[in-house]
Amino acid sequence: MTHASPARRIPVEDYVAGVCAGDRTMLARAITLVESSNPEHSRLAQAVLQALLPKTGNAVRLGITGVPGVGKSTTIDQLGMNLITAGLKVAVLAIDPTSKRTGGSILGDKTRMNALAQEKNAFIRPSPSSGTLGGVTRRTRETMALVEAAGFDVVIVETVGVGQSEVALADMVDFFLVLLLAGGGDDLQGIKKGIIELADMIAINKADGDNIKRAESAAADYRAALQIFTPHGATWFPPVVTISGRENKGLEALWSKILEHREKMTATGEFQARRRAQAVAWMRDMLEDRLMGALKSNPRVAAELTGIEQAVGAGTMLPTLAVDRIMALMGLERP
Repeated sequence: MTHASPARRIPVEDYVAGVCAGDRTMLARAITLVESSNPEHSRLAQAVLQALLPKTGNAVRLGITGVPGVGKSTTIDQLGMNLITAGLKVAVLAIDPTSKRTGGSILGDKTRMNALAQEKNAFIRPSPSSGTLGGVTRRTRETMALVEAAGFDVVIVETVGVGQSEVALADMVDFFLVLLLAGGGDDLQGIKKGIIELADMIAINKADGDNIKRAESAAADYRAALQIFTPHGATWFPPVVTISGRENKGLEALWSKILEHREKMTATGEFQARRRAQAVAWMRDMLEDRLMGALKSNPRVAAELTGIEQAVGAGTMLPTLAVDRIMALMGLERP
């Protein structure tokens, strides 16, 4: 006996009512729907998101990145518990790396956020990156909208902290936090110029025990490094703080800085401008995604694409000529 797909079983109004009511099962199903590559599911997902649009946009969108081992999950777990204690609802979207060779992902974030995983006012959704740019899942923006509509006050997006994930994430959150560790004299070599320019704040983690002095020294080095680069604007200069996610030290001050940033950016109109720019970027990303989908599903392109790729690989056809050929197969003229 075959089961009907979610798209046929649940109408739009049921998804909308369930998400707005905070029904966790319906929220999880809605997220699965937006992550689906099935065209029928995609159409239904867009209808659900459009209906939920008035309920979105009120949450604090916090992006957190850092190399593996920096303590992202421990810090998020403790920060999330602090926020829940303060009466807030917290959603965590944890982007897991997807293997380009096997397509598999770890999806182990619930086991690394033990406290939040047991909280009724927390929602953790591990999602495979599916090989997309920087490890940020293709549907992260849609998932953020869904959890906002479900009434979560804070949405934390955690990236794998490799490649270009920082750029992709910074373009979809209100506040971009970079977690770093104090090293053995090579502190500044662990951070790229691009990350410094993107960061709204830098936090040196694991500032506890014998590591406190090293963490404070590293923080001083990063503050000096930040003076070299052009700031985001006149409203905000990225602070550098020391924290211990494991011992819950410095997290209250960290959250205060995030709220201070939101207040200042809102007062100048920069917050609203950032949100508007992100909405347009979302549209453009979706457009590129749809165009690539149309290209791959075009029968004329499908019939010749392998041969074109082989010719490019063999060096017998210029990549620019190959692109022109593919565009012509789709009935599109070169601009």
